[in-house]
Amino acid sequence: MRTLIIDHPLVDHKLAVLRDKTTPSVVFRQLVEELVTLLAYEATRDVRVEDVEIETPLTTMTARKLTRPRPVVVPILRAGLGMLEGMSKLLPTAEIGFLGMKRDETTLEAITYANRLPEDLSGRQCFVLDPMLATGGTLIASINYLLERGAHDVTAVCICAAPEGLTALEDAIGDKANVTIVVAALDDHLNENGYIVPGLGDAGDRLYGVVD
Repeated sequence: MRTLIIDHPLVDHKLAVLRDKTTPSVVFRQLVEELVTLLAYEATRDVRVEDVEIETPLTTMTARKLTRPRPVVVPILRAGLGMLEGMSKLLPTAEIGFLGMKRDETTLEAITYANRLPEDLSGRQCFVLDPMLATGGTLIASINYLLERGAHDVTAVCICAAPEGLTALEDAIGDKANVTIVVAALDDHLNENGYIVPGLGDAGDRLYGVVD
């Protein structure tokens, strides 16, 4: 497993505005989309391509296009949906799958409640979207779910990560698959409630508001 922490002034700026508790949901959603597009540029650096013959207005040439089967983008419901548009801008031909997972606030373990994915992911590059890598439980469960369906190349795009979550992910996944974690920031620690500090707060609530 490898971790890429993206160092870029625009990433830092957008993340600073996202962290600000006074940033309204509409601005928060827009900035998440913009930030994820920046992260996606690095996350897709190793996306598979193949040589194809094309005809330009002047001549024929050998160019490179994405291989088939197409990559699969998997946002983790619900907060991951806020990242989908930013990722899709760079991978508009990718297929979209969904995983519904939530954290048990008592045990902090991830519970799967819905999925919409191909049964066979063999040979597919998978890109998982989840804003926060906190305890690591949700991402571990998500990646294992993809691996069980045959995936062997998984990249997770997150906005913030906690050291505890990365350690848990490394312990759980190790080298059993080609897994890359792309994050905008590695934060300080988890608090007693399992939230990342300084973090963003509850990304889902800040994206969509609190649902009673």
